[in-house]
Amino acid sequence: MRVIRFEGLWRHPEFMKLWAGQTISLFGSQVSQLAIPLAAVLVLDATPAQMGLLGAFEFAPFLLLSLFAGVWVDRMYRRPVLILADVGRTLLLGSIPVAGLLGALRMEQLYVVGLLGGVLTVFFDVAYHSYLPVLVSRGQLVEGNSKLEVSRSVAQIAGPGVAGALVQLITAPMAVLVDALSFVASVISLLFIRVREPAPVHQSGRKGGGIWAELHEGLAVVLENPLLRSIAACTGTSNLFGNAIQAIFVLYATRELGLQPAVVGLIYAASGPGALLGALMAGEAARRFGLGTTIIGSIAMCEAANLAVPLAHGTVPVLTAVLMLASFVSGVGNPMYNINQVSLRQAITPDRLQGRMNASMRFIVWGRSPSARCSAARWARRSDSGLRSARWRCVR
Repeated sequence: MRVIRFEGLWRHPEFMKLWAGQTISLFGSQVSQLAIPLAAVLVLDATPAQMGLLGAFEFAPFLLLSLFAGVWVDRMYRRPVLILADVGRTLLLGSIPVAGLLGALRMEQLYVVGLLGGVLTVFFDVAYHSYLPVLVSRGQLVEGNSKLEVSRSVAQIAGPGVAGALVQLITAPMAVLVDALSFVASVISLLFIRVREPAPVHQSGRKGGGIWAELHEGLAVVLENPLLRSIAACTGTSNLFGNAIQAIFVLYATRELGLQPAVVGLIYAASGPGALLGALMAGEAARRFGLGTTIIGSIAMCEAANLAVPLAHGTVPVLTAVLMLASFVSGVGNPMYNINQVSLRQAITPDRLQGRMNASMRFIVWGRSPSARCSAARWARRSDSGLRSARWRCVR
């Protein structure tokens, strides 16, 4: 009889605490991603313009605060930042079901929750990517990122169905309470971690010091390192055009290809199993083919799959099969790319610069995305059918 052996990070109790808390939190976040837009649409009868404004409030902190968040994260211990961000998000999300019960929920409250929640998420994400290299060795980063990505993939597969059922059973505002409680679980897991962090370095390595010098140093570590600069350019370009595709895909699929919303949902759903497979394969692919080859090959896989969108033609069954296959292939390649490039970034960056490196990378790779989404939104507003398609995608 074969005995299953748990090796590697399975035997790392501090990482397992982080992984358990984040897995619960990721499932909770899937609920809010559906429940908050549905609360706006079904409870508050939000207009497309209000839905767009809600998305803008949620996204704005990533563009405006990422660089400054990196500086502050490098000045502080990372675990307290993670805990405070989760506590803040618990309180913000918890205000939605309370207001719903009192009949006092308004769009302005959702705007505030989206904006402040986005601020806390910026700090959490920067500190989170900077904390993993403290928790595990450099040689375990790929394994650690793979396990965390598996949780994200499983949450993306199972989460929307659970979220939809919760909204149906207890209403959208009350469903948000599940996400608030998931952040409580994350806080508890973080409180039990017992790993000594290195003392933060408060002074910039550049002459003059101060927040602007530290911010400049964080950008410089990305722009002056050929590996980080290449990753930033590749990811930023992919995100720019990927956001443009995603912003108009529903309109293209429904209006040009004549696909029904249920079929479009199947196409999106096909990426879930692919993402799980890619997350499981990422470490083995890097060991077998090398880190660089895996990074290049996986992003090439994603972009090749995107070509199926304009090239697909034929009957509805053929179109559906081709686009589902493209979604699956892209789903495989995306986590393989992200796991390995994030692990490489973490491994080659000194600890005192982890926060600023991650923040600068996030600023560079996401900073150009709003222009693509805004252009697509302007196109969607040209017709009533575009508005209906855009709204369906928003609350999916």
